[in-house]
Amino acid sequence: MALGAVKAGCLGLLVATAVAMGMASLADAKATYESPYGYVRTWNAAMRLVRVDNGWKVTEKDEANGYLLFEYRSLENAKVAPGSIELVRPHDADGPVSVVVQLPQMPHYHEQVILDGLASKMRREYGDPPETHRPAPDPGSPPDGGEGD
Repeated sequence: MALGAVKAGCLGLLVATAVAMGMASLADAKATYESPYGYVRTWNAAMRLVRVDNGWKVTEKDEANGYLLFEYRSLENAKVAPGSIELVRPHDADGPVSVVVQLPQMPHYHEQVILDGLASKMRREYGDPPETHRPAPDPGSPPDGGEGD
């Protein structure tokens, strides 16, 4: 009988730990996307996606610092949940803009659906992503993997 109580206690502790870890990962969940369309186009598309396409209320926005706070309402649930979109400018002019969506009170897939919608919207409205300008290789250097003679 005592062995059964120990097993039950260990199982309970294991379940409680798993639940706590799941809750911690849910709170830290966020989805990211690397936008090749530049900061201005990405910002404008994100604003239109939130306000015009989905009709969500924008509660705060700051284009210069790259964040947008809004009231998210899913089709599955009439309850409003706070959401945010953050745009992180690239280090170099041709680099992609990092877009981070967070909906802390919702399952992760809701964030991914928003990012997929943003990527699709930009492709539809702006066409194929612009090509990045990479510096031409030095004509005196050997090709990749090769050795100079």
